Amino acid sequence: MLVVAVLALVAQQQVATPTDTLPARDTTRLPSITISESARSAHRYAAPWSATATKVALPLRDTPLSVSTITSAMIRELSMQNMADALRFVPGVTMGQGEGHRDAPTIRGNSSTSDFFVDGVRDDVQYFRDLYNVERVEALAGSNAMTFGRGGGGGVINRVTKKAQWTPTRDLTLEGGTYGHGRGTIDLGGPVSDVFAFRLNGMYQHSGAFREAGDVARYGISPRLAYAMGARTIARLGGEYFQDDRTVDRGLPSFAGAPAPVPIARFFGHPDSSYANARVRGIDASVEHAAGDRVTLRSQSRATRYNKFYQNVFPSSAVDASGTRVNLGGYNNDTDRTNLFSQNEATIRLPGTRVKQTLLVGVELGRQTTTNFRETGYFGGSSTSLDVSVDSASVSVPVEFRQSASDADNYVRANVASFYAQDQLAITPRLQATLGVRVERFDLHYRDNRAPAVLERVDDLFSPRVGLVYKPMEPLSVYSSISVSHLPSSGDQFSSLTPTTQTLEPERFTNREVGVKWDVSPALSLTSAAYRLVRSNSAAPSALDPGVTVQTGRQHTTGAELTLTGRLSPAWDVFGAFNTQRAKIVSQVGSTPPGALVPLVPERTLSFWNRVQVLRGLAVGFGAVHQSDMYAAIDNTVTLPGFWRFDGAAYVTGLRNVKLQANVENLFDRRYYATSHGNNNIMPGAPLTVRLSLTTLVQ
Repeated sequence: MLVVAVLALVAQQQVATPTDTLPARDTTRLPSITISESARSAHRYAAPWSATATKVALPLRDTPLSVSTITSAMIRELSMQNMADALRFVPGVTMGQGEGHRDAPTIRGNSSTSDFFVDGVRDDVQYFRDLYNVERVEALAGSNAMTFGRGGGGGVINRVTKKAQWTPTRDLTLEGGTYGHGRGTIDLGGPVSDVFAFRLNGMYQHSGAFREAGDVARYGISPRLAYAMGARTIARLGGEYFQDDRTVDRGLPSFAGAPAPVPIARFFGHPDSSYANARVRGIDASVEHAAGDRVTLRSQSRATRYNKFYQNVFPSSAVDASGTRVNLGGYNNDTDRTNLFSQNEATIRLPGTRVKQTLLVGVELGRQTTTNFRETGYFGGSSTSLDVSVDSASVSVPVEFRQSASDADNYVRANVASFYAQDQLAITPRLQATLGVRVERFDLHYRDNRAPAVLERVDDLFSPRVGLVYKPMEPLSVYSSISVSHLPSSGDQFSSLTPTTQTLEPERFTNREVGVKWDVSPALSLTSAAYRLVRSNSAAPSALDPGVTVQTGRQHTTGAELTLTGRLSPAWDVFGAFNTQRAKIVSQVGSTPPGALVPLVPERTLSFWNRVQVLRGLAVGFGAVHQSDMYAAIDNTVTLPGFWRFDGAAYVTGLRNVKLQANVENLFDRRYYATSHGNNNIMPGAPLTVRLSLTTLVQ
């Protein structure tokens, strides 16, 4: 349907060349060109520019990699509140269950809990993020270490926060819905004087769930200041306090290779002993200075303290052959982390006589300190496993938590120093090249508090990226790129290091990609990409001596994606994304033999959303999310069946200072299984869910 609509639009109008304008910025501050209100309206679902992918503001058609942006209009109109809501519209990404307490995406076949960033700065602790203070969410697919540093093998997720500005903002939104959902957000801001501006975002939510024991209480506050230090310099200061308290729900077990055929609301575990508390306190500061018309200097620092505790009792086995019994297990974990990061960079535009260049050079310094403490649950004070009836899986048996021999009790310190450089060359009016590299030193100190033992590891990581863009005509670009990332042997969260892993070299991720980006009209973009991502240098037992670890493991992800975003007509906005991919182990990784398919990677995904203005003060929305079958775990023994889910919305505007909105998810009340964490923590999707919201101006 979307392709037909595009062809019809092209047949009716000549493709116009969009005017190149920089992203909207305060008109009285650093020299820039702003986007008018009509242009903003035309780009409600489309984001024609990005300054995140290459750290230099570029039209997306000049960016040689796949970038998906969930705009503020999409966040608001689809009532998105968390990362799972946003990422279901990003091709090639599947959100895992995350053990019921964290964001855990699989991006192009590579799972991660740490490849999250805020305004380009690492935000890697495991918790559920909220979107109350977010302007947009950007997903960069493929290996992105050149821009973001270690990790980022499959891609990275960056949240761009709402900034203080000189345009008044005074919104209050109250929302209620099924399963006891209640949420309120506030967005206040504007000028204090000609040189000062402020912004304050706040949120409070207390909601139940369709699951028997579900409960979420979270709140956040994020103040922001901006100071115009003359016509060419702007300084910003911001902070956030965010807290999330919830029941940890790890879903349903499996039975005979599929989700157990039990009521989807049934809770498996001990509700009173399954909870998580996350507290995030951060402060950030930045200064940007235009030194003439060709040089921009930028410095940004961020300090964040994370306190995260979770405890859970959950299904630890499949339902037995009789279909009546299942085992429960339990543990808790406490993580305390402090992140300190500083990025300093210069962008230099060289006009040249034949080749125009934009040079970027930067330095990033970081220090992360973490303590980890884990305990195992003992039922009745003695057993780590409890056999229960499937029909009575919510239990209240006493559980004692204490350390076992294998539980973590450690302190980790990571020091990071990076230098990165990038050269963007306009070789001809039609041919552009991007050449970049990051050189990074990752210095890890690990202390086991029980041994005590100290292990250290230093990795020097070299991460290049090369991209070419050819434009046969101005609105159309064809690109190709190759990029490399590395993941040190201490892992995604660098929370464990052993004498064996201490000797291993980092894993390597190599992404090769070709694509086409077409601005069908000034308000509509069509993009496509085909890619091969190779994960290599993974650990595996030696074929000659299984007791020896070698780094011959290898995984391939091959796929293609298609995205349509923007405005088909003055009354019709659309966002659509399709992906097909296959992630496969081609050389043994750990105990997984060649031929196994990577879990949580459906062969096909499709998501689309339409918003149509039917009357002057009334608009309606309709969309769907689809994914095909996928495996729940790497052993490929449990399959999550594919599904379609249809959603709808209605928007009433034109009332004095008031906007009304209704969102309905799973319109046809279909039973489906959205995701999992392994074979026996399968999360069913919610039945028909309704949310009603009212937004008004704060007087």
